[in-house]
Amino acid sequence: MTETTGVLDPETGFVDPVPMEENPAELFAGDSGTLDAEVRRVLVRLLQRRFLLADRNRAQWRTLLENQHVIESRLHDLFVHLVVDHERGVAYKKQVRSAELDVPVLLRDEAYSRAETLVLVHLRTVYQREHGAGEMSVRVDVEDLERTALTYFDPDDTNVAGTQREIRAAVTRLAKEGLVEEESEGRYRVTPLVEIVLSNERLGELREWLSEQNSTEQEVAR
Repeated sequence: MTETTGVLDPETGFVDPVPMEENPAELFAGDSGTLDAEVRRVLVRLLQRRFLLADRNRAQWRTLLENQHVIESRLHDLFVHLVVDHERGVAYKKQVRSAELDVPVLLRDEAYSRAETLVLVHLRTVYQREHGAGEMSVRVDVEDLERTALTYFDPDDTNVAGTQREIRAAVTRLAKEGLVEEESEGRYRVTPLVEIVLSNERLGELREWLSEQNSTEQEVAR
């Protein structure tokens, strides 16, 4: 049976039933939501994607800023924080974690592979060095990424082509996440997102771990 609402007929004085799916206040049949369609789309995008970038999604970024309080409230209902970095023009979500409260985990960290971690550390290192030297736009070549990452793989491994494919796949994933943008074939611009994904503290930890890994492998090779 179709659920209906009523519209008063001015001529008869009776209420004519109208199917609820025709109610303009609803976005779909049975809709009990209160947010406008554009605000809902921003909320869904934040849940689906790792980042919302101002320069790539100007309309959604404007909608986010205009409705930040209500979007934050909806995310808080799911034990999720909203972080809006105005300086970098990026918004992203973080799982709420608390020692005092039993918090169900909605967002699970998807670990980077070894190749992805190696590429990310190199990108972050280059970005830090170039910015420290006053460069506002940092670029890298995929060949440079390959050379650096290959130094951390087993030198006796004869499947170099397979390792190179793994490294290029890592670059592809990081590009999808917005950490690099391909400007021409094999040439990438490093975005400020690398600072968010990899903090200075975490970068130091990974550098130390990679150094230990390299030392161990060299000892084994002797």
